[in-house]
Amino acid sequence: MAASRKVGVGLRPLGLKVTKGINKGAKLKVADNSGAKVVEVIGVKKYGGVAGRMPKAGIGDIIIGAVKQGTPDMKHKVVPCVIIRQRKEFRRPDGTRVQFEDNACVVLKDLEKYEPKGTIIKGPVPKEVAKRFPNIGKIASVIV
Repeated sequence: MAASRKVGVGLRPLGLKVTKGINKGAKLKVADNSGAKVVEVIGVKKYGGVAGRMPKAGIGDIIIGAVKQGTPDMKHKVVPCVIIRQRKEFRRPDGTRVQFEDNACVVLKDLEKYEPKGTIIKGPVPKEVAKRFPNIGKIASVIV
């Protein structure tokens, strides 16, 4: 008997293999107005690594982060985030390479609907992330 699978549930694939440029323990700038300013990566969702290897993440990956700087009500909270920018360059299928000046993320409300907590995103967002997370693409100021 074959196991039944739900169709249409989950995230869309990015359409490219992203070089993972952010390790566990890295501090990321928060690009939205959720109240957090700096988030430290404490885990990567759906990271199928090897035992003993530090988890890594790239653009479009969902991380679990600890808020290190921000408003008093956001500080020291553990929040889910999506990485929207990384310094390490990644290659698109057409051969172009994309690289940003900083590592940045967007704080999410919950992990079911992937809705961002903030209402605006400062700085550019790659088109792969805007396609995978339409709610982030709607509030992005610039899509690269």
